[in-house]
Amino acid sequence: MSWEGRNIISIDEFSKEDFYRVLKNSEKMIDLLDKGTPLNVLQGKLMSSLFFEPSTRTRLSFHAAMKRLGGKIIGFSDPRTSSRKKGETTSDTIKMASAYSDVIVIRHPNPGAAKLAAESAEVPVINGGDGSNQHPTQTLLDLVTIQQERPPSSSDSNIDGCKVAFVGDLKYGRTVHSLCTALKNFDTSFKFIAPEELEMPKKYKEGTDYEETNELELSDADVVYVTRIQKERFPRPSEYERLKGTYVINENVMNELKDDAIVMHPLPRINEIKSTVDSDPRAVYFKQAFYGVPTRMALLAMVTGALEEGELI
Repeated sequence: MSWEGRNIISIDEFSKEDFYRVLKNSEKMIDLLDKGTPLNVLQGKLMSSLFFEPSTRTRLSFHAAMKRLGGKIIGFSDPRTSSRKKGETTSDTIKMASAYSDVIVIRHPNPGAAKLAAESAEVPVINGGDGSNQHPTQTLLDLVTIQQERPPSSSDSNIDGCKVAFVGDLKYGRTVHSLCTALKNFDTSFKFIAPEELEMPKKYKEGTDYEETNELELSDADVVYVTRIQKERFPRPSEYERLKGTYVINENVMNELKDDAIVMHPLPRINEIKSTVDSDPRAVYFKQAFYGVPTRMALLAMVTGALEEGELI
């Protein structure tokens, strides 16, 4: 099925075949980047980058991906510099951007905003994160990270057979919601580690092989996915102050991990992973951030029709 014109709004819309195609095409982009191969398949194309919420990695990696493919970017990183400040609706902003560009990337604090944007646009819309709902492209680069950084498997996927431990804010964390949903398409099991107030919502646990605990016990994990306690998601600051720093990955914790385990984090981190852990080869969160570029290169090429069936046009 052609990806040209496809919206990337929710990870729920992906089949296992879709995931494998993204993994394959992202690997192709990694290889091209490693070789320094120049690409101009999106030359003459424009991407609207509409960030209604702060971002570093998502915004910059999308910009890098578009430029690596030969395209250009318009948009804003602060809605106060747009007509939003004058009262323009998000729908009208999207219609305007749709008329100016070939693909739209949107980040918005309101859950469901990306879906509404797709309904207003005439070009593909990619969800760069909508509130506490989903962050599908982060999930795809997370899958690419596991595929690339886990020991090679005899199966088509290095993801199959993994036990994934999710640590931290599992209630508000859109990255863990999306990744947990995606991993249900693979042969995986889960360990959910969170304070009682931040436990994984029931709907993400349904239909999975999981255990749940408040204790930071990681000796049986193949993948450790750490998240920060998100101050901006709490309705009361006092609740955040009480829960921040509940779990900290330090050298002692790393000593308990398997030799071939990997530690991931969507970043930014605050104090949940000590910087002294960064030099451990199992700490792959900066590599994970790098994989955002080839993964988003693959997605941009796919939805604009520059890459079909794994081949660049």
